Amino acid sequence: MKRIDLAFAALFVPLDYLMLLLAGTAAYALRFAPVFTAFRPVTFELSFSEFLALVLPIAAIYILVFSLSGLYNIRPRSIPGEAVRVIVASAASIAVVLAIAFFSRELFDSRFIVLAAWVFSVVFLLVERLSLRLLQRTLRRFGYGVQYVAVIGKTKNANELVAYFGEHRALGYVTSYHTAHFNNDTADRLKRLKNENKLDLILLANTEAERSEVTSIKTFSDVEHTSFMYTADLFPGSTLRPIVFTFGGSPVIEVPKTPLDGWGAIYKRSFDIMVSLLLIIATLPLQLLIGLAIFIENPGPIFFTIKRVGMRGKPFPFMKFRSMIKNAHKLRFDPKFIEKYGNEREGTPLFKLADDPRVTRVGRFIRKWSLDEIPQFYAVFAGSMSLVGPRPHLPEEVARYKPGERRVLTIKPGISGLSQISGRANLDFEDEVRLDMYYIENWSPWLDLIILIKTPIAVLFRKGAY
Repeated sequence: MKRIDLAFAALFVPLDYLMLLLAGTAAYALRFAPVFTAFRPVTFELSFSEFLALVLPIAAIYILVFSLSGLYNIRPRSIPGEAVRVIVASAASIAVVLAIAFFSRELFDSRFIVLAAWVFSVVFLLVERLSLRLLQRTLRRFGYGVQYVAVIGKTKNANELVAYFGEHRALGYVTSYHTAHFNNDTADRLKRLKNENKLDLILLANTEAERSEVTSIKTFSDVEHTSFMYTADLFPGSTLRPIVFTFGGSPVIEVPKTPLDGWGAIYKRSFDIMVSLLLIIATLPLQLLIGLAIFIENPGPIFFTIKRVGMRGKPFPFMKFRSMIKNAHKLRFDPKFIEKYGNEREGTPLFKLADDPRVTRVGRFIRKWSLDEIPQFYAVFAGSMSLVGPRPHLPEEVARYKPGERRVLTIKPGISGLSQISGRANLDFEDEVRLDMYYIENWSPWLDLIILIKTPIAVLFRKGAY
């Protein structure tokens, strides 16, 4: 890790604390400002010194929650991701503070100051953190604080990484060397780059590399004191911590498939029921308008229902607002239709057309804004789907899954997921599965919340929409 990155990371803690103190001060000043007291007089006594004595420990609680939320992670993070984490962590912090105040019976006299301080804290923190991130990215564009990477492997994944590093210089990674395999010539070249301060990280991007090659690269990185990373296989072993049981004196190890078990499943189901019910009620007027528009343009069923494969491979009725002509589903199996329009995902279990002639005008609009997905709230409420999870596919598509790909059926399918906020329809099937497997093995309430917050952003920018 570069010293400049460590310096920026170290700056965040004191600057966050300072921003929190400024937010509290701004809230206090606003409450006692003449423009505010003119129409809402102050009915309590609270000197600034007394107020500051309360704000100092509260700001410390914020910092602790921020740390637990991963806001002080040194690894690169996108600016939108940074903003989302700040907002969510701030909400979690004020919830902790209010809980402490409630159970300690130290209720604050002014609810306005509490609310204003929270709003100011979010604004000040966003300005501070995004300003630092922009400064850090600007410096990286000019070559300050970059990490020089040697990429080993000439695979598709390796080429994509090299291209990505070149297109996103602000992330701070510069490819200094790219080769197919690690051998003696490669080692000599890397040593020269190390002496020229042009090597900080070795990235192995070949999942089919021999074990001896992997060992040689790891040994080289240890001896030359460089960082070492590798791209995970498409279907790696579980990254979850094994659970050890003892039966009759014999240790037995369970390899869990997902944290979504036990209380995790209880929490997720409770959250799905409450939120889906609220969304059903809130969107009822919109549902009526969409249904009327569909029927006027193309009389027939308002909803399109088809069997899709859910958790543990069990089929369930998948319902959307009808966005295509009648019997459109049958055309995907029509040889003449396929010959004329093709299939952009030929060779994979999926079928896709970017400019699908089966889609109606109303259908194109509701697809553009993902309004056709609204009826899935009922499936979430009923329990066959979740708000967040892998997208459900058709039985004939699932029948073509490879054995490892069937692991995405471990949990309930979702309306949104990592693939929906990471490219939606533009993703390759393998990339979609890789993201789904990451979600399954790394699920947390926090991850669900981030995905749900980012979903409307992906819809508004129509990133990869069908």
